[in-house]
Amino acid sequence: MKLTWHGHSAFTVENGRDRILIDPFIAGNPAATESVAEVAKGVTHVLVTHGHNDHIGDAAEICKMSGAVLVANFEICMFLVGKGVDERRINPGNSGGTVDCGGFTVTFTQAVHSSSFGGEGGKNTYLGNPNGLVLHFSDAPTLYHMGDTDIFSDMALIQELHEPSIGIVPIGDRFTMGGAVAALACQRFFRFDTVVPCHFGSFSMIEPDASKFVDGMEGSKTRVLTPAVGETLTL
Repeated sequence: MKLTWHGHSAFTVENGRDRILIDPFIAGNPAATESVAEVAKGVTHVLVTHGHNDHIGDAAEICKMSGAVLVANFEICMFLVGKGVDERRINPGNSGGTVDCGGFTVTFTQAVHSSSFGGEGGKNTYLGNPNGLVLHFSDAPTLYHMGDTDIFSDMALIQELHEPSIGIVPIGDRFTMGGAVAALACQRFFRFDTVVPCHFGSFSMIEPDASKFVDGMEGSKTRVLTPAVGETLTL
């Protein structure tokens, strides 16, 4: 499996025939180093954790450019159909549900956050519950992208039910848990082989780096990887 960080919470996951783009916030992302067209090349699936602008990002444009299948909750799927996404190319779900994507499945988990899309005139469109996403592969490690969330005790059930090997963890504080709390979540509730922090270093209002998380994970058996934006990890 290959994992590429595009800054903020945007990642590409590659495993065999599938090229999966999660939370594709590219064009407005001050940390991004690639164009939307570059990131969209070869994408087969676009996954969205929740409705905030910095996570939906360029999902509609990328789906239209690439023909990718959109996987998100029902509200987000229908919102993006209204933005031109082909209704025949959506695979909606919701908290607790699992959808089959051919070479992998996606389970929608709880996340402690909110979910809406900010439009013109300051109007927000409600877009359902926020989610984390667990990706199960038949021939690769299970990956859990937490979305935007605080720590919550039912993370223990996510570990019990899914046993994820790879965790993608928000650490930026203010809008999600900060680095120290994120490290506590990883160590108390999970047995990750590898964790990759995200949702930091993109805006001045959130943490500029991953140092608090790295410090909090010191002594853990879990491998902590902090890729540069645009860097691809082989896991």
